[in-house]
Amino acid sequence: MIITIARQCGCHGDEIGLKLAKEYGLSFYNKEHIIKLAKEKGIYDKFPYFFSEIPVNALMHTISDDEGDILLSESRKALYPLIGDENCVIIGRCANYAFSDRQDKISIANADEVITNHEEPAKAVRSKKNASVVVAANMLKKGEGDAMLSMGNTGALLASGLLIVGRIKGILRPALATLLPSAKGPKMLIDAGANTNCKPENLVQFGIMGSIYMKNVLGIESPTVGLMSNGEEEGKGDELTKETFPLLKKTPINFIGNIEGRDVMEGTADVITCDGFVGNVILKTVEGMGHVVSTKVKNIFMKNLFTKLGAIFVMGGLNEFKQSMDYREYGGAPLLGTKRPVIKGHGSSDGKAVFSAIRQAKKFVETNLIEEIVNNINCMEEKSND
Repeated sequence: MIITIARQCGCHGDEIGLKLAKEYGLSFYNKEHIIKLAKEKGIYDKFPYFFSEIPVNALMHTISDDEGDILLSESRKALYPLIGDENCVIIGRCANYAFSDRQDKISIANADEVITNHEEPAKAVRSKKNASVVVAANMLKKGEGDAMLSMGNTGALLASGLLIVGRIKGILRPALATLLPSAKGPKMLIDAGANTNCKPENLVQFGIMGSIYMKNVLGIESPTVGLMSNGEEEGKGDELTKETFPLLKKTPINFIGNIEGRDVMEGTADVITCDGFVGNVILKTVEGMGHVVSTKVKNIFMKNLFTKLGAIFVMGGLNEFKQSMDYREYGGAPLLGTKRPVIKGHGSSDGKAVFSAIRQAKKFVETNLIEEIVNNINCMEEKSND
């Protein structure tokens, strides 16, 4: 892996590069290191443009196009013998050009605007073209990436997904679909907060998309779909629930009827469909419950010497339970219904959570989920209207 940082005035490139190199155990090269190494290996005089004492960025702006081509050519010829396939961090010296043909390179797009939690998402997305979520959405739309992942402002991500990436033809509203821990493994909650005011047709589409996701990504052959309500009977619930129930019965998905709050953690349904207001309340309740349970269990076993000794004998089971309840294991929440994969990660995500979200995005792409939704949504809705 090679990480290149283009050195510009005030970017603190050396400082950032050193921290990255120490964190990941990589070699570190800036201008002084590279020149010293070139002199030691006897190639310093072979590439006068590249090893000039003039800062590379300044030189790039003052030389002619032909000389610029020479400089870029020399950067590749000079750096490859010096660095080769070594894992390292390189500051400046046109390293991003020199190693542009590397398959394991990581590119960082500049985005110097910020969308705060106090701004109206749609308006901010339209006005702040250089905010990271807007830059990423435009790159995804242009095909410069296979998926988009963000741990930032949820509203801005939803607005970018809808306004820039675009929704699949036939999908009325994209929905956030998050995986929740349960007694029977991870289950999907959709919508988890994208749409607070929904129509019955929206909830039907949520159930269909959730079913396709669980089948294609988690490998469940015939996912069960439950409609969140305040009772199991068909006539229970508010007007939205009552109107949605018969529509879901007509779809070819494995609809099992209404489910109640207790069924969420028991894992009664593989897919739980509801509006975004109810879904977000469920999501935050489960998160809070997980934190309380974890804290309570820890306090019990840390109470005295005897409880600490007891903890030794059950530590394996406790770790397994903790892992099953850890949101970091499940990655992020895909925004189902957009033309390209968009995933929302938790705002407090650490390295493990980000890794899981990237792994989830990879599987999202590999299973051709978007294509499956496109191919099935219209067909399923036609059958539901027969």
